[in-house]
Amino acid sequence: MDAVSRVKKRFNKGVVQYNLIEDGDTILVGLSGGKDSLALLDLLAERSRIYKPRFSVMAAHVAMGNIAYQSDTKYLQDFAEAHGVSFFYRETSFDSSTDFRKSPCFLCSWNRRKALFTLAKECGCNKIALGHHMDDILETLLMNMAFQGAMGTMPPKLVMQKFDMTIIRPMCLVQEADLVEMAALRGYRKQIKNCPYEKESHRSEIKQILHQMEQMNADVRYSLWSSMSNIQTDLLPEKIKR
Repeated sequence: MDAVSRVKKRFNKGVVQYNLIEDGDTILVGLSGGKDSLALLDLLAERSRIYKPRFSVMAAHVAMGNIAYQSDTKYLQDFAEAHGVSFFYRETSFDSSTDFRKSPCFLCSWNRRKALFTLAKECGCNKIALGHHMDDILETLLMNMAFQGAMGTMPPKLVMQKFDMTIIRPMCLVQEADLVEMAALRGYRKQIKNCPYEKESHRSEIKQILHQMEQMNADVRYSLWSSMSNIQTDLLPEKIKR
């Protein structure tokens, strides 16, 4: 089985297993321009034409005005329209000096997400699809355990009742290595990224740790994934009341 077939199989399994798509959904895809979001739009657009339940797809690119790098918006628009998907563009910004408690990466992500929520509402969407894959989710799990002292990550489906919106991550069971290969096979154009805050994140180090764990256990990703729904509370310390 080639990489594209593996990605499609895991993508479809994630959609069904976590009930991510329902009849009549209008889904806004966050199209950053990276391989993950391009693959997500590619696969969602294909699924909307072939499978039931029936749903519609739109795409949006949110640019951060005060970040040095710029995606090729024309390429993203052409890519979306070639897949029969309407494309929207928004620009926003953030000021890292307004909240020193939060990292620039958090503030950037939060403001992008806020812009996506606003646009999704304007377009009549009830769901926002993000391109996070299995590696992203497991890396976030390890980061939260290591730096926040909490066991949590980005779930495949998150109902945001306050905003009357649901975030879905249909690539949740797809491994990054397969997406890299799929991007090459399908000729996705790589966007130039030069974020000044990227080195402040621990994600690259956590990614290396995940690869090191894979050397010890080839199925470590599946083991870590299973552990999130197999928490043996009777074998853990009791929560201390403060």
